[in-house]
Amino acid sequence: MTIAVFGATGMVGSRVIAESVARGHRVLALSRKPGNGDPNVTPVAVDVGDPEAVHEALAGTTAPGTAAAGVTATGTTAPGTAAAGPTAPGAATAGVTATGTTATGAPATGTTPPRPADAVILSVRTFPADREFLVGATRTVLDAAARLGVRVLVIGGAGALRSPGDPDLLVADNRAYVPDEYRAVALAGTAQLRTCEAHADADWVYLSPPAELEPGERTGRYRRGTDTLLTASDDGRSWISAEDLAVAVVDEVENPGTERHITFVHRPST
Repeated sequence: MTIAVFGATGMVGSRVIAESVARGHRVLALSRKPGNGDPNVTPVAVDVGDPEAVHEALAGTTAPGTAAAGVTATGTTAPGTAAAGPTAPGAATAGVTATGTTATGAPATGTTPPRPADAVILSVRTFPADREFLVGATRTVLDAAARLGVRVLVIGGAGALRSPGDPDLLVADNRAYVPDEYRAVALAGTAQLRTCEAHADADWVYLSPPAELEPGERTGRYRRGTDTLLTASDDGRSWISAEDLAVAVVDEVENPGTERHITFVHRPST
């Protein structure tokens, strides 16, 4: 399977790539920095705001390591195109561009011709919140994937989930889980889910991580839920390691469920 990952250098995106490659999948890494030279990872530079460039990248018609429309060969944004803002601590990089070129603009050594994507993972975030960018990027990727008949797994935010014990209260509005300084980010994630829901032609699933997501151990243990925030059975925390979230993401890509909104939480060993 060929899996396209937007936000490939972010905390989640990079781990999804590692997990995908470990299982024998090929990856199209769509981000502003070059890949690591793994022959199973093809870096492609693309402006996520350019519909045709995104379509070409997902269709496998962009040459490996070269810049798609709106992006220079060195990976900088071309004049007139918007760059993403800085990222929140622990959030996936808002991958507007990806590189894979040498200093002369030639394809990086070890890259292989890209193939059409069999599945797409969108894992982009901005901090401070950039709702317009996030919604626009999501719409562009959904549009391109719909043209190709490819499923998109959107890794969004916990804010779009319902609060445990209070289904009418979104996590974005629950200060027990979302501090004031991150509320705008949580609301942007909720807007991202609404963008998916409004796209009737696309095949998508929106994944909300738990309240806490950070680098940690890969245990392979997790519990799956739908649209309500989950907590771990041993300590009551709503958390998962980025490594285990990547396991859950690739599991979902390999064996898609029927729900449109899903979430995961750490599952203890006993």
